[in-house]
Amino acid sequence: MFRPLTAGRVVEIDNHTVKIGGDYVLGTGFMGLGVILVSAQNFVGLFPFRNLDQVNLGLIQLKPEVDPDHAAASLRNLLGGDIRVFTRPELEAHETAYWTTRTSVGLLFGSGLIISFIVGVMVVYQILATQVSRQLPQFATLKAVGYGTRFLNGTVIAMALLIVLAGFFPALAAAFGAYAVIREETLLPAEMSGTRMAAVFAATLVMAAASAFLSMGSLRRADPADLFG
Repeated sequence: MFRPLTAGRVVEIDNHTVKIGGDYVLGTGFMGLGVILVSAQNFVGLFPFRNLDQVNLGLIQLKPEVDPDHAAASLRNLLGGDIRVFTRPELEAHETAYWTTRTSVGLLFGSGLIISFIVGVMVVYQILATQVSRQLPQFATLKAVGYGTRFLNGTVIAMALLIVLAGFFPALAAAFGAYAVIREETLLPAEMSGTRMAAVFAATLVMAAASAFLSMGSLRRADPADLFG
């Protein structure tokens, strides 16, 4: 799109002619299609309405023996509330929260997550309810020989767990493949972390529990008297 960004090439930026001095690795983001790093003099030339005294983001490099959290706390007390001070992890968390909660990108992915969870619950419920309906005579037999409702409900929960686990591990393998394609094609740092896997697995267990709870109503139709009708 921008043609070769080789050092020495003369380009035009907002009706200003500049020469590319070199390149650097930044990674892919959502803000813009291209990012440039310029000197203070070139910055003022490109943005004449801006003042060099108006600083948006400043980088403070600490000595190796200085604790970042302690230094950040000291700067907050010194500078007051009109300037925000972040450590590197705090800045990353702030940026992540911004993109996931305040932008259309985050809302899109969040809505997709909620919809996929609801659809997953309904799919597992349909499978589970069908299995329970087909096996009502077996459940009625268990009731007739003395098994209580708690045992039957536990059986339904076990069935739900088997269904979601049978789908979780193949989906996990597919997710690793999808993440690899995303990294290769978009250069986005998409990684399947242990925390993310644990969160999805927990959501899967909740999905199984919700589906099992919805399916337990079918057990009320398992009447031992029907076996002798």
